[in-house]
Amino acid sequence: MKFPLLKISIETPLAWAQLSHQKVRLAVATTGVCFANILMFTQLGLLAMLTEGSTRLHENLGGDLLLLSSFSPSLNFRISFPLAYIYQASAINGVTNVSPVYISRANWVNPNQLSRPDNSDQKRRRGSFFGNEVRVIAFNPVQSVLKLPEVNQQLAKLTAPNVVLFDRLSQPSLGEIPQILANQKELATIMDNRRIYVVGLFSIGSSLNDKGNVIMSDWNYAQRNGQDSLKQVRVGVVTLEKGANLSAVQTQLRQSLPSDINVLTHKELIQREQQFYESQPEGIILKFGTIVGFIVGVIILYQVLYSDVSDHLSEYATLKAMGYADRALLLVVLQEAVILGVMGFIPGFVASLGIYQLLATLTRIPLTMKASVAIQVFILTIIMCAVSGAIATTKLRSADPADVF
Repeated sequence: MKFPLLKISIETPLAWAQLSHQKVRLAVATTGVCFANILMFTQLGLLAMLTEGSTRLHENLGGDLLLLSSFSPSLNFRISFPLAYIYQASAINGVTNVSPVYISRANWVNPNQLSRPDNSDQKRRRGSFFGNEVRVIAFNPVQSVLKLPEVNQQLAKLTAPNVVLFDRLSQPSLGEIPQILANQKELATIMDNRRIYVVGLFSIGSSLNDKGNVIMSDWNYAQRNGQDSLKQVRVGVVTLEKGANLSAVQTQLRQSLPSDINVLTHKELIQREQQFYESQPEGIILKFGTIVGFIVGVIILYQVLYSDVSDHLSEYATLKAMGYADRALLLVVLQEAVILGVMGFIPGFVASLGIYQLLATLTRIPLTMKASVAIQVFILTIIMCAVSGAIATTKLRSADPADVF
């Protein structure tokens, strides 16, 4: 038995045929969409560096609940609350422990500058080496308050006088301390005009507000800032009993503590911090940059699609004369817009991955491409294409076969 050969005819979609007819115009349009995508990705990436980079410490705080001053919109503000509230919170049913955390900033001298022969004590007293600041995180090393195994394994080191752990992801201006510690056990430098010894490393990451971080014991913190400094706390890390109802304990803490204390979960604190930075001028500018990228893409796509419609107006008029409705022809133009959007998004996404990696390397602020950001930009790209296509079809709607022929 002989089977007839099946002839499969695959027709090229009209939208793709229109676009691929002129290769140069297609390349220009794809490049324009790609540029708009890179611009949007970059602005959203910088916004992530501003918001998420500023919450690295928040994400690594331990415990189940966190106490902060209600007058402080962000941990970046030096607003504390009395230590007495820590003891008051410890008495609530379901609470196992409340650990105070002290956060401040201190001048930091790059240790490489200390080794130069022309660096005299007189220059140091004049402050010629200062200008760098680190964020100081202090707590009782008996009670770990961070979810960083690397820190928890080195808590015993913090009990010695004048010692700190140094954040290896700090800015290079603070010194190449990780490289130096690779060859020796400790490193001496100056912090707030006093000798300090770096005895270990950890990783949190710098931010746009902080060049780096150091961790010390609360005892060393008091020796440098006075015993009264321990009476004002920046964060209280609340640890609950096993099986305790988090929401119930949180409600009880809010009712028992004064109104000038916020009792937050980690998620609530991070969301509050990110919303604060997004509302700041820097966040508004970066959001506006994303809008600019969107508008640039709309203009580029509109020019390409409008030129395409104008060049093929006679063909569209012919299709109208054959009985094609305006809706069908408008759909062709919108399909062209979506095709251009997808073609431009792919290289724009790949290029943005490289830009993110470059920014993370240059700034030492952790920055990774998140699926939510990629989806957000893709949706914006499709909307951008749809808007451009809708505007470009204005000429097509008014096209009359009688006027063309």
